[in-house]
Amino acid sequence: MSQLIDTDIDNYLSSLKNKTREKDARMLLPLMEKASGYKAHLAGTMIGFGQYHYEYDSGHSGDWFVTGYAPRAQNTVVYIMPGFDDFEDLLAQLGKHKLGKSCLYLGALKNINLEILMEMVSKSVATMQSRYDCIPYPKS
Repeated sequence: MSQLIDTDIDNYLSSLKNKTREKDARMLLPLMEKASGYKAHLAGTMIGFGQYHYEYDSGHSGDWFVTGYAPRAQNTVVYIMPGFDDFEDLLAQLGKHKLGKSCLYLGALKNINLEILMEMVSKSVATMQSRYDCIPYPKS
C-alpha cells in the first residue's frame, strides 16, 4: 500500500468542514486499504477500494467499488456491499452503529472497535470476490 495519499483524496478530505470526520476519514484510509487489499480511489464524495461489474436481471449494469466509505456530516458511512446477514456476531462487538441495506453508519470512530470493523471489511471483500470478478481500480 502506498504511503502517500492520492492528491484528489487529500484535497477532498481537506475540504471537509467537520474536522472530526476528516480525522476519522484519514485514519480509515490505510486501514481500509489493508483490510480490502485494494488502493483507495475517490468516487465522487466516497472513497472506494477495488472495482466490480454488476448486472441485474433487468439488464441494468455498471461498475462500483468492492468496499468503501464516505465521511458525511452526521456519520461516517462504511459500505459493506454484500449486506449484513453474515455479520451479526461482529456487529454485536462493533460499538454504536446503525444499518442500511449495505450501509454501516458510524459516529465518531473513537467509539468503534476498529479491529472488528476491519474484520467485517475483509470478510465482505472476500464475499464480493467469491461472487464477482473484482479488480483494482481503475481497470486497465
